[in-house]
Amino acid sequence: MKARLDQTYVTLAYCAPGRAKTDYYDETVTGFVLECRSTGGKTYYLRYADAAGRQRQFKIGKVDDLTFAAAKKRAQQLRSEVVMGGDPGAAKADAKAIPLYRELAAMHLADAKLHLKSYTTLEACMRNHILPKWGKVRITEITPRGVSLWLAEKRAAGSAPATVEKMRVILGRSFVLGARWEIMGADKNPTRGVVRKPLNNNRERFLSQEESSRLREAVAVSNNTQLRHIVGLLLLTGARLRELLDAKWSDVNVERKSWLIPTSKTGKPRHVPLSSAALAVIADLPRFDDVPLLVPNPATGLPFVSIKHGWQRAIRVARLPGLRIHDLRHSAASFMVNSGVDLFAVGKVLGHASYQSTQRYAHLANDTLLAAVEAGAAKQAAA
Repeated sequence: MKARLDQTYVTLAYCAPGRAKTDYYDETVTGFVLECRSTGGKTYYLRYADAAGRQRQFKIGKVDDLTFAAAKKRAQQLRSEVVMGGDPGAAKADAKAIPLYRELAAMHLADAKLHLKSYTTLEACMRNHILPKWGKVRITEITPRGVSLWLAEKRAAGSAPATVEKMRVILGRSFVLGARWEIMGADKNPTRGVVRKPLNNNRERFLSQEESSRLREAVAVSNNTQLRHIVGLLLLTGARLRELLDAKWSDVNVERKSWLIPTSKTGKPRHVPLSSAALAVIADLPRFDDVPLLVPNPATGLPFVSIKHGWQRAIRVARLPGLRIHDLRHSAASFMVNSGVDLFAVGKVLGHASYQSTQRYAHLANDTLLAAVEAGAAKQAAA
């Protein structure tokens, strides 16, 4: 049925009795249609023939969602496109072929699960931060400006700078992988136009001998009976917490005074030398039947998921607020350097991939040298 459509006509139009739908074709814009259904719903369409002569239909929108004037203007734009040889339906289909970010994220996670050691951290960041914002957005609609505003909101909400940077890196990595896999729309990485905020992650704390003693006393009375062994070995080896929690008895060679870490943070195995003190801690470890782990959770026989509760109580008792587990690794390095061990050897013990990583302890070596020259000056003054 043809009609001169306007807002009043659209409001009063209805589906003919006994029919599922009735179409009203506008007399002024060719192909502009109002479809009225027996259910009461009404929708605007543009109907046209493509270059091959096939009949096409492009949905403009529901009557309840936009005004008649807006619908007619859109119909005119689409009609002009058709007259110029375009195909609005094909363009819309191409747009729908662009995946949502959640689809790209799923591929990213599947790839990471195969080889990434920190997969759980990646998955948690994606699930808690990235997917709630971008999961339902087509990847071509994620822009540098949008990402910049999102990261700024995260910073304003109190997320740590390192956490915000991790979000940026993970989102960008999704697009790098998408481009490598030739995913449609992933060729433009929206994080490349985002200005990176400078990070100050050099928050290192080194325990003094007296603080170390207080900490050892605190963990000795912890409800977590394994905590004293864990802390003792971390201080004596400089290992990372997860490396120790996953360690097995088969990895320790007492005769050679060596502990093999099969897969370290660098992805390569390394041997950690064990001092007599470290071997004494290992000798004191409780054994559990059919449990291969060095320091398992006694309740489950499995690696600890977290020791946070016991640790927080221990640092309160030891009066060491803000001390992190990772600071024990720094402290182990500090004790070695201040005992005269050169930085190269310290780096080898800690398993650093590059000498630059060990350079953070250079000032401790300078302190040792300063103490040496002070002792020499004192000796001369006494002569």
